[in-house]
Order: sequence, then structure tokens, then C-alpha cells
Amino acid sequence: MRPRFFTRRAVQLALTANALRPVPGARAAIPAFFAGWLTGELAPHLLALTAADTAAHLALRGARTRTDRAALALAGASAVGLGALIADAQRARGQVEQALAGALGAHYVEDLRRPPDPKDLATPWGQLVLPFRMRNPDVRRDRDMAYAPGGKRFLLDIYRPKEPVRDRPVLLQIHGGAWMVDSKDHQGIPLMLHMAQRGWVCVAINYPLSPSARWPEHIVAVKRAVVWIREHISEYGGDGSFLAATGGSAGGHLAALLALTANDPTLQRGFEDADTAIQACAPHYGVYDFAATSGSHASEHRLHNLLARYVVGKDPVEHLDDYLAASPLDRVNGKAPPFFVLHGERDTMVPVREAREFVRRLRDVSPNPVAYAELPGAQHAFDVFPSVRSAHVVRGVERFLEWSYLRSLAR
Repeated sequence: MRPRFFTRRAVQLALTANALRPVPGARAAIPAFFAGWLTGELAPHLLALTAADTAAHLALRGARTRTDRAALALAGASAVGLGALIADAQRARGQVEQALAGALGAHYVEDLRRPPDPKDLATPWGQLVLPFRMRNPDVRRDRDMAYAPGGKRFLLDIYRPKEPVRDRPVLLQIHGGAWMVDSKDHQGIPLMLHMAQRGWVCVAINYPLSPSARWPEHIVAVKRAVVWIREHISEYGGDGSFLAATGGSAGGHLAALLALTANDPTLQRGFEDADTAIQACAPHYGVYDFAATSGSHASEHRLHNLLARYVVGKDPVEHLDDYLAASPLDRVNGKAPPFFVLHGERDTMVPVREAREFVRRLRDVSPNPVAYAELPGAQHAFDVFPSVRSAHVVRGVERFLEWSYLRSLAR
């Protein structure tokens, strides 16, 4: 029994250490992400489990042996580390607010219809007890509607207020998964439930996945979804004249590229005359350096081992122009809508330097605000389920989207 307690405490300390300082290197990126992501976002739960496990062991066994005392020391170190992770997560509130005030103006909240009150800014601890139970009785979900022919990869869901609404702004959620896995059912749900409760109409889409699909089929499908939204969303209470886009990782890449390629005929063949412009963009931990032009070793590794082999299927040297055309970093332009870019400081899947460089280039040319929040201690996928950090992020994104919508109405 005692060695098991020691083993549990040792494993927990290793996970906590990785969350605080992820194991470096491209080969360790995926395991470092999974371990660090769950540990970081579930730090309050793990701290409670550590305390309960330690108290139970002391009550039953005491600390009579050297192994017991070593295990208690490990538990103490884990508790300190988990406390640091919780403190990092709480800092997201200030980081998000600082980013918005810096980009939109120090008094931007005065332009909102409902400025945030202390309850909005507080950590909603009650909602975080069961983080994977994501439901909201005030939100209705319409499932599995086709936005284009082609089967399940061309389906969408709509999240909207339970009570009927009219002419409400629309948010498009694009899932991530390395352009190869996952679906509309598993990402962006905390944000969509939050926005729908506040009167928005949210649309989550599937799109074709590699390696069966090759680039640019993914972005073409996203643009087809935009066309469907503009034509049909009024039937669900939405106003297609204001459409914002969000998504994480590969979804962040697609959202950013959608925002930067409005009405590009090369990406909407067969529907060239359709309006695919969007009015705001909030990508989370997106892939911006698709062509690996930033000089990042991690971006270069992704280019050759993922994009060239499975997503695009072309030699990146011989067909560099195709990669540049797909790269938000290399497609920044003066017609970009307002952006709110969010990225984790400790992201091992997509290096934070990509987000920094993307924001720098975009700010150089865009006439619209470009807010950037680099979240302390955050790994990849920090918003997938409710957590201390994601609660503050969701509320910050709400303020950005509301500001963008009201600004659009004023114009």
C-alpha cells in the first residue's frame, strides 16, 4: 500500500513539473501537451485529490517509514506546483483584459451594451466542479444539418437561445485536430454555450479531413459553410451580415485564413461571386506559419512531417507558393477584420513565436484592432472544457465579439 502511495505522488509530481516546464523537443511535443494540458486545466481538481489522498494515507498508515516521509515530501511539492498552476490560470483574467484594453481602448467597456460586472469577471467555481459536463438549459442545439453535399463531413450544428430571437450576430466555430481528426462535437462548446446564452447564434461545422482530403479542400468547405450561413441563418434567428469566426489549432488556422482571404476566387471555385467576408476573428492557439517561413524549428518539423505528407501532399520546396497561399502569416493584408489572437505561453504543439510574429505582421498592415493575449502557463487546447483559465478567456472573447458587433452596427 505504501509504495502505491509513493508511486501516485511521484507520478503526480512528474505531471505537475511537466505542466510548469514542458519537456522540450519535437518528439516530446504530443505527450508533453496531453500531460501538461490536463494537469494545467484540472489543477484545482488534482490539488484536491492530492490533499485527500495524502490525508487518507496519513489517517490509515501514518508516516512511520522513510518511504512514507518521501511520499509526503512529493505530495507537498506537487501541492506547491499545482498552486502555481492555479495562480497562472487566474492571471488569464488580467492578461485578457490588458490585451483588449490595449487594442480597443482603455475605456472600451463603456461602449458595450452590458459592461462586465464583478460576477462576470469572477471565477465561476460552481461551473468548474464537473468540467466535462457541458450543458446549458437556456441554449438549444440543432444538430447535423447539411451545408453542402458530401456526407457527414459537411454537417453543422447550431447553438442558439432557447427563446426565439431575430437578427442576432453569428459566430462560426471551426474545430481543430491537425486537419486530420475530430469533429464539431468536441471543441468550442464552452464559448458557444456562453455566447448563445447571451443572444448570439453559433454555428459549429465539420469539414473534410486529411489524408482523404487534400488542401485546399478544408478551407473551401469552410467558405461553403459561410455561404450557407448567409443564405439560411435567418431561419434560426441569426443575422448573416455580421459573422465572426473562431477555432483552435487547425481551426484557428482556418478561421484566420478565412478572415484574410475574403472572396478569394481561387478558394471558392464554383461560387466565386459569393460573399465570404467575415467581420471579426478570434483564433485560439492557431497555426499561422503554414509555410514555415518564420524560422521556427517546430514549424519546419510540422511542415515536412505533417503538412507535406498528409495534408497538402506536395513537396514544400517545389510547391512553396501553395504553402504560402495557405499561410496566414504570409497573407496578412490591409483588409483584415478586427482580430483577437489568443495563445498559450507553454504551448508545445504550436510554438508561441508563430502567434507573436503573426500579430506583429498583422498590426503593421491592418487598419483594424489586433488584440493579443499570451496566456501565462497555458498549454495547447486550454479552452476545450470549462476551467479557471477558459472561463476568463470565454468572457474576454465575449467582450471582444460584442465590441466588434456594436462597432459594425455603428458604421
